[in-house]
Amino acid sequence: MKLVYSLIYIALLGLLSHFIGQALPRSAFRAERFPYKAASWEKGGKVYEKLGIKHWKDILPDMSRIMPDMVKKKLTKENKERGMDTLIAETCVAECVHWALIILSLVILFWWRDGWAALFLIIYNLFGNLPFIIIQRYNRPRLVMLEQRRKRRAAKE
Repeated sequence: MKLVYSLIYIALLGLLSHFIGQALPRSAFRAERFPYKAASWEKGGKVYEKLGIKHWKDILPDMSRIMPDMVKKKLTKENKERGMDTLIAETCVAECVHWALIILSLVILFWWRDGWAALFLIIYNLFGNLPFIIIQRYNRPRLVMLEQRRKRRAAKE
């Protein structure tokens, strides 16, 4: 029965995370501040290329493709002309939500104080969210650089 409760809990977390993520104020997320600012060891996202991110990032599910209320994660001509601040903020929100899912999944430990099932569920949830965090951390510095370049060009005009 604990397994059923654990699976229901993880499923509910996933469902609620969409609504909570949509409700979060984008103005509270700053790509240039901790924890969203790229660390020097990330080398502007280059470290993730060693993990082969270019090969697998586009095959993972993207909720913005199926949820009409979400900002589309594609870099479009309109984004480039208008600015990418919204898209950059979305990467921060997505990272925050996936970290929250990992942390909240630790509640399972209270149900499974012993045994391998708890460890399995937590590792499953960790590896189910980490790729999405990596994608945000890979994309954000590139988007920030593009936005800075756009702003410099606009200032010259």
